[in-house]
Amino acid sequence: MCGKYILAQAAKAERAMGIRRGRWEYPLSYRVLPTEQVPVAVAESGEREAAMMRWGLIPYWAYGVPLKASTINATVERIASAPSYKDPWHRGQRCMLVMGGFYEPHVNADGTRDPFFVQLADREVFGVAGLWDRSRRQDGSYVFSCTLITVPANRLLAEVHNGKQRMPAILAESDHEAWLSGALQDAKATLKSYPEELMVAWKVSRRVNSPRLPNDASLIEPL
Repeated sequence: MCGKYILAQAAKAERAMGIRRGRWEYPLSYRVLPTEQVPVAVAESGEREAAMMRWGLIPYWAYGVPLKASTINATVERIASAPSYKDPWHRGQRCMLVMGGFYEPHVNADGTRDPFFVQLADREVFGVAGLWDRSRRQDGSYVFSCTLITVPANRLLAEVHNGKQRMPAILAESDHEAWLSGALQDAKATLKSYPEELMVAWKVSRRVNSPRLPNDASLIEPL
């Protein structure tokens, strides 16, 4: 389960995601947390467009009220059947969450957990497959929200995230178009484990787990 990640500088992210409409405005962050507004790329108009959405999907039928169950991650095995995700999936409401890296917990022999930071060796900025939805609140306003999709871990992530052995569905650059705009079958084919040889990971301080501590580059320094 990916519960925290980092954002790259907005201009770099726009170039990496091939944004043609709109722009992102957000502060550089080394600790993006659930419920925050996060940058996503969508292709509703046929062109890649920048949008900001709440991380943690609120289904259209929830009247804008967050569900009690966590909806920050959607397993690939259930996107077509789970109540929260099946409608966005079948309607083609797909997006890419933009990241510079992410954190996963490693369970030690004594039961304690240490965070590891994971990034790609071949790209500074990358997209993770996600779904989005729009839910209308009682006052008539709308909340736009998203979830990221997880897939079985590759060997590296299985060692790091040994408690659940899952990883975000990181998209190859060549798969961006198929994920955002392709037919359902073509989009589903992009959801696979990213090659372990193109990823690196290292242990970082548990300070990343405390939102009260500074949100800066020291959070990803290796121990």
